[in-house]
Amino acid sequence: MWPLMDLDERPRPQGDLASKLASEVLDPYSHDELNTRIQLLEREIMRTVAHRDKASAHRAAAEALFGKPPPAGEAG
Repeated sequence: MWPLMDLDERPRPQGDLASKLASEVLDPYSHDELNTRIQLLEREIMRTVAHRDKASAHRAAAEALFGKPPPAGEAG
């Protein structure tokens, strides 16, 4: 039997949602709908930045504790 992949190990689908949003035609949206869209996107940017910063802090803490890992392809 083949081992099951963890969800995080599966390949990511091509073309993320941000790319799809960037190519969406905005002409049908009203002024109010565009303002609402901007607010939602600004909140998503803040959420993404917070997650990135948390991941950076976590990595920095791990590197401080265990040392920096060797570059990819090099044996330690």
